[in-house]
Amino acid sequence: MQQNFADAENAAQVLALDALGWIAGEGELLDVFTGSTGIGRDALTEAIEDPEMLGAVLDFLMMDDAWIVAFCDARGLPYDAPARARAALPGGAQVHWT
Repeated sequence: MQQNFADAENAAQVLALDALGWIAGEGELLDVFTGSTGIGRDALTEAIEDPEMLGAVLDFLMMDDAWIVAFCDARGLPYDAPARARAALPGGAQVHWT
């Protein structure tokens, strides 16, 4: 079971890195990301190996349905792929209030 979780987390990290690449290629969207997270471009380069930062990339992407659709269409992914990847990264568990 541990291996399956590790595989899911690795796949989620790859998807998040791809999402970051997509964000960087979308004109000023990278500036919106760095502005909303407060991370500078230099620090971002160093932080891309941090699973929590990769989770933040997916959190940012999922803030706007248009971004999800555009990213998934560009990559040939189902629209729920970012959410599934986010769930596999630290802090991605669904909160159940009941």
